[in-house]
Amino acid sequence: MPFATTRTLALSGAVGHVIDVQADVSAGQVATVLVGRPDSSLSESRDRCRMAIINSGMEWPSSRRTTILLSPADLPKRGTHYDLAIAVAVLGATGAVPAATLGEVVLIGELTLAGGLRSVPGVLPMVMAASQRGFRHVVVPEPQAHEASMVPGMNVLGLRSLAQVVAELRDEPVPEAPPVAAMSSTRLLSWRGAGRMEELDLADLVGMEETRYAVEVAAAGGHHLLLSGPKGCGKTSIAERIPGLLPDLTREEALELTAVHSLAGALEPGDDLLTRPPFAAPHHDASTTSLVGGGSGTVRPGEISRAHCGVLLLDEFPLFRADVINALRQPLESGDISVARAEESVVLPARSIVVLAANPCPCGDFHAEASLDRCKCREVQRRDYRRKVTGPITDRIDITRHLRGVTPTKSRDPLAVRESTATVRARVTAARERQAERYDGEEWRLNGHVPGPVLAARWPLTPAATDLVDDQLWKGRLTRRGLTRVQRLAWTVADLAGVERPGTAEADVALRLRSGAPLLAATLRRAAG
Repeated sequence: MPFATTRTLALSGAVGHVIDVQADVSAGQVATVLVGRPDSSLSESRDRCRMAIINSGMEWPSSRRTTILLSPADLPKRGTHYDLAIAVAVLGATGAVPAATLGEVVLIGELTLAGGLRSVPGVLPMVMAASQRGFRHVVVPEPQAHEASMVPGMNVLGLRSLAQVVAELRDEPVPEAPPVAAMSSTRLLSWRGAGRMEELDLADLVGMEETRYAVEVAAAGGHHLLLSGPKGCGKTSIAERIPGLLPDLTREEALELTAVHSLAGALEPGDDLLTRPPFAAPHHDASTTSLVGGGSGTVRPGEISRAHCGVLLLDEFPLFRADVINALRQPLESGDISVARAEESVVLPARSIVVLAANPCPCGDFHAEASLDRCKCREVQRRDYRRKVTGPITDRIDITRHLRGVTPTKSRDPLAVRESTATVRARVTAARERQAERYDGEEWRLNGHVPGPVLAARWPLTPAATDLVDDQLWKGRLTRRGLTRVQRLAWTVADLAGVERPGTAEADVALRLRSGAPLLAATLRRAAG
């Protein structure tokens, strides 16, 4: 029977869909027809596959009509990773390979004209999707075999050429083949420098006790943070140390993050699973597409998705474009980002700790104390500058801290306690373990991720603490969204302190963290142990 079906996958964002590649070779007008909503790069696959088959020493059905269907036909298909599945389906339809064995294996890879198997982006999320749908065998380009093998329970076969794939399907000796150049990586310099963040230590910073505690709470509960203050007060320095406070990623988190980087084409051949939380600090002239994702054709993850499970620092936040600032509303609220295009809408994960850092004015020298104020900006300039860090964005920020420069006396204090990153990380890890136990079996992992109604119904504050927070709501000092964020903060404060249920003390700290009000000395002493 001149018909065969192979399996591959289509990606919609980080979500994979199994695609049946059906090939029919029969009498009729001589042509090769590809249907099933292919894009331009996929339409060119007919010529790549034909030459790959011929140059591999096999026969293309040039005297008959070849129809190739990518099913389901209503799903848009993009990319070159369909090549291998199309070529093998055609060979199965002509009897060159046994068609009966093709339904159990997933085929991924781009073909060169010489029949070589070239790497493609997104192999890890595709193999994860195949595993979730019950497949256990996958063929990928040799340089990406290590990446595909990160998925537990999958039998991965990394090969160099179409001829080798056909030999495996025929159960024949596999011929030698030259290596094919690996796909060029789009890994950015900012990500290569992420490891440097792990080397920075909190002990290097002087003073900033309140901000240190705020950063600890943010790291423990996954809360967003706004740091403001004059230039040189340490906003960027302390934000760069947050990744070091975070524990290693769980297996599930590591797979999610590595899959996003695979989709972005940012993995080098041989890269291992990403087990440390990432750090990204895009420049303030970054476009909306570079930050939230997008692009023409295939949607690629932006910086906020590549910082999934880690830290995204937006330094000099008021200088970002207005459309970029507005685009942050969804990921700050829901932890994912939806990118819509004419034919599809994809959802990408974006569950990072977002840190906004801002000067008080364009020149950065404004100070509330007149003796320290060296600002030369006009009041209208300061007002316009501050307007960008107010309203809907700040309402989605959990913690606000206003920093001041460290005085010379304090910087030389020999008795000042400077806790190391390792010391604080131990407390953060213990707090996260308490959250993991509390939310075992739920879809969220941290206090900062729990939906407000669920938190209020299943894990409420004590009655006295609830009254304290509600009082701020009725006085107009909190919005409904702010109320939820205070409840989440109270739970994180309690987890850091080892308290079973947040009371008035934890609620008061949460309200102060939310509003930017000074913290009590007792809170800081308790935090330092």
